Amino acid sequence: MASSPASHKKLSVGNVVTAGIHLVMPAVFCMALWVLYKTLHHYHISDILGDLRQIPLRHLMAGGLLTVVNYWVLTTLDASAIRYAGSSLEYGKVALTSFIGYAFSHNVGLSWLSGGSIRYRLYGAWGLTGGEIAKVIAFCQVSVLIGFLLVSGVSFILGQTAVPSLAHLPAANLHLAGIILISPVLLYLGLVFWIRKPVNIREIEVPLPRGPLILAQILIPSIDWILAGSVAFMLLPHGPEVSFHHFLSIYLLSTMAGVISQVPGGLGVFESLMLIFLTPAVSASSVMGGLLAFRLIYYFSPLALAVVLLMCHEILQRKLHTKKVIQVPLQWFSSFVPEILSAIVFLCGCLLLLSGSTPGLGDRMGFLANTLPLTVIEFSHFFGSLVGFGMLILSWGLFHRIDASYPITITLFLLGIVFSLLKGFDYEEALVLGFFLMLLLPSKSLFYRKGSLVTGRFTLSWLISLFLALAAFIWLGLFSYKHVEYSHDLWWQFTFDGDAPRFMRAAVGVVGATFGLALFTLIRPKPPRFLPPDRLTLDSLVPIIESSHRTQANLALMGDKSILLNDSKTAFLMFGIEERSWVSMGDPTGTAGEIRELAWEFREMCDYYNGYPVFYQVIPENLHLYLDLGLTVFKLGEEARVRLPQFSLDGSSRKEFRHTLSRLDREGCTFEIIPRESIHARIEDLRLVSDSWLKTKATREKKFSLAFFSEDYLAHFSVAVVRKGEEILAFANLLEGGGREELSVDLMRYRPGSPNGIMEFLFLQIILWGKDSGYQWFNMGMAPLSGLEARPLAPLWNRIGAFLFRHGDQFYNFEGLRNYKNKFAPEWSPRYLACPGGGLVVPRILANLASLISGSVTGVVLK
Repeated sequence: MASSPASHKKLSVGNVVTAGIHLVMPAVFCMALWVLYKTLHHYHISDILGDLRQIPLRHLMAGGLLTVVNYWVLTTLDASAIRYAGSSLEYGKVALTSFIGYAFSHNVGLSWLSGGSIRYRLYGAWGLTGGEIAKVIAFCQVSVLIGFLLVSGVSFILGQTAVPSLAHLPAANLHLAGIILISPVLLYLGLVFWIRKPVNIREIEVPLPRGPLILAQILIPSIDWILAGSVAFMLLPHGPEVSFHHFLSIYLLSTMAGVISQVPGGLGVFESLMLIFLTPAVSASSVMGGLLAFRLIYYFSPLALAVVLLMCHEILQRKLHTKKVIQVPLQWFSSFVPEILSAIVFLCGCLLLLSGSTPGLGDRMGFLANTLPLTVIEFSHFFGSLVGFGMLILSWGLFHRIDASYPITITLFLLGIVFSLLKGFDYEEALVLGFFLMLLLPSKSLFYRKGSLVTGRFTLSWLISLFLALAAFIWLGLFSYKHVEYSHDLWWQFTFDGDAPRFMRAAVGVVGATFGLALFTLIRPKPPRFLPPDRLTLDSLVPIIESSHRTQANLALMGDKSILLNDSKTAFLMFGIEERSWVSMGDPTGTAGEIRELAWEFREMCDYYNGYPVFYQVIPENLHLYLDLGLTVFKLGEEARVRLPQFSLDGSSRKEFRHTLSRLDREGCTFEIIPRESIHARIEDLRLVSDSWLKTKATREKKFSLAFFSEDYLAHFSVAVVRKGEEILAFANLLEGGGREELSVDLMRYRPGSPNGIMEFLFLQIILWGKDSGYQWFNMGMAPLSGLEARPLAPLWNRIGAFLFRHGDQFYNFEGLRNYKNKFAPEWSPRYLACPGGGLVVPRILANLASLISGSVTGVVLK
């Protein structure tokens, strides 16, 4: 029986670690801001911008060229990873995926999540299997780590004399750190050369790279780190005593700290350590100016280009797929474009906020003072900051594809452009906003949900991102105006050169809006507890089920699954919970629009309760929806459906069927349909058959996707029986789809000692009855994929998947199931599992699913 979500909000090692990271990240970021503030205390923001402008053009060009070379080198790493995975792909596609993936991972951090997600979507769209993509991602991540450890280790060992003198670290400690860092690389190389067989890691078989691949795995990422350090070396000032070798040690130490902090892109943390290491040999303002240039050239420029390339590719894909048939590759790309646009809107909001916390340029403010009234400038500055805050909030709505967020976002972009020009003639910001507005305009169709912006639940990761953005806004304002002596009169000072008072009022407005949002979030009613439905709820589902063309909807009447109804009570989703896995049984039931809304609501509900959203046995027509939800799709098997109008017993291929019918007819077996109104009167006869069948099979009742014997459940259906005289030998309840579109059976059992072929006799009689009754299809259930053992997660996937397939259809044994169903000449249609991908999440979900179907973990073992 499914339990309430509340019972699953328990502490676990994973939850504690996640919560710890979420708490440490903002703390480390705030600490980094404090270090920056103290280090730059004697400098004004104009000093930093002046030093930024003083960087020689040749250094900027060299840094840009090295950045291009660096990202090209990384594309060769992906190409090597493709070869390691045993696949092949055009270099252009590999280079595009690699560049976009690294551009995002460098800026977002957690590259196995950000860059890995990009690779999974793009490579999947180009035909690579899930196993091949997993190998590519693993190869790249391990390689980057090897390169970092190797370059850092060698650098710390050989360059031990300079860094400690700057960072006040004991030389011996840094030397020891280098040895520790290089040791895993040597151990890995030893494994590669001594172990010839694939390595099993938690029962997953991992082949080790050989020959040129291991050379590529060492050299390419090493060159990558050296090139990245070279870009910083060209842009940052450094004293004559700091050689490139020594600078590289400083860069790698700072990068290591940024990665450990978990702050996106190491923002703030990296800068703090670079300032500590390089000052006082050079001025802090010149170092900060160089760091700004480094961020712009190595991080932000590639990210902007990656976004443009991704959007252009999306538009191109749409033009190439204008046929009536929906192409899967297009859905792969469209599924994550809203996520990219959401990130863009968030960053544009940050841009407006940071602009509102810095003083305007003197010549431009002078121009505005002679052109516009002071009221317009004050109004534009205050509301420009609020527009930036609004963009942060709307990025959440865009991420969740809420349709109302799209026009509001467009409006805020237009207002942001106007306010940027009116508050300080910041045409650079206006151009950036205008550019990204152009990317946003053609994407209206991607935001289709009828959800509400005020009822959704913000995730902890998004709230932390919001906190980091607001902290940076406040910090930059305090730093920009730290030389202004505070006075209460500043709040009411309105002058053309009153930048500090304008920031103070804007900060109050943004903080006030933040508290308003927090208060609204706190006073909203909590989501209801989802418990197994009562009889009244089940009765309310009957009209929805009767209107559905798919018989799978009838499984909701078992009463063992929780029900998620839409607001109008015209559609529902049935689900069960096992540990962190929230498993929807099939697709939601309703119209296309209702299915989409319920799937998203279920996804958000899982996020709120820290659960994994899982959709089990879904149809291919809805795959694009689950990709939109950010899920990974795995093929479970194929469902057999017999087209009833064309079904016939004529011909030599049906001779065996005719023989079964005539033989059991001679033995006195008769077929009968017991209407649902008469089930209660015959329930004990049916129970005797069921109990004897369970005892003979030495099995127990299943749940969730498989029906169990229940008087309340059977009372909803007519039941087909085979009698011999007055004794019932076999039975099966009939699941009937709306509009007589589909007919199926669910609970199918027979009495031990019945004539041979009794179940085939019952099957055939039901099919013939369905044909005569005007049904279009007879659903024979799912059969497993041949070759499942070749999946990349074998053997763990195999064992759990074999269990699911073995119990996915209780009529016949796994080995002969597909062959037997083929005798009826069905049409096969694939069925999928949609769930979060990556790491060991999928095996864990499959284990939870096996337990859910069996009723418990014990049930998995005891059948």
